[in-house]
Amino acid sequence: MNLWQDFLTNDDRLIHKWTHYFPIYEKHLMEWRNKSITVLEIGVSKGGSLQMWKRFFGPLATIVGIDIEPKCKALEEDGIHVRIGDQSDPAFLQGLINEFGNFDIVLDDGSHQMEHIRKTFEFLYPTVSKNGLYIVEDLHTAYWPEYGGGKDNPETFINISKQFIDDLNADHSRGTIEPNFITRFTFSISYYDSVIVFQRGCIPLKKAPQTSVKNLATRLLSVDMS
Repeated sequence: MNLWQDFLTNDDRLIHKWTHYFPIYEKHLMEWRNKSITVLEIGVSKGGSLQMWKRFFGPLATIVGIDIEPKCKALEEDGIHVRIGDQSDPAFLQGLINEFGNFDIVLDDGSHQMEHIRKTFEFLYPTVSKNGLYIVEDLHTAYWPEYGGGKDNPETFINISKQFIDDLNADHSRGTIEPNFITRFTFSISYYDSVIVFQRGCIPLKKAPQTSVKNLATRLLSVDMS
């Protein structure tokens, strides 16, 4: 059963998701199924999505949810852990890492406040496991003033992330952009309607384009030397 079918047939706790998110999940998360991984979802709400991730990733996965509402603690069950705290509090986030280890997948579906999203990303993204994923959802709020958003506000996560595109390509900037953590430890940044997906990856050195040995040999052998 895929995630969309799971969502449609769910008769347990409420799941609240935009329908166009499901193809995004399927594209990026399928390879993580039935593996021993640790998943953090920021924002618990009714607890339905935590159950969905438990079903989707399988019995080897550890699912962790965080929320500021103390009542969410009651939503724990086998394989699902809930901790109460502020997503933008470094001490709280460090406590999660101390308890559960580095997360393989982080899904930020929390307050949607721009400041919270930024602070959480700045702390957690560098700690995500090699080749892990960091997903920020509901970024339409980056355009809404009540969430600290606004199209021309440089502090929205959308606008901050635009700099990450340059960072990702810093090695090709001929010295105009200083390589940083994004450059060296990010394989890809994928943009969707209201969602950004960051995939970690260690990229310490980028080599210039290469020609395959077989093709090069074929060309050399076909040269007319007369």
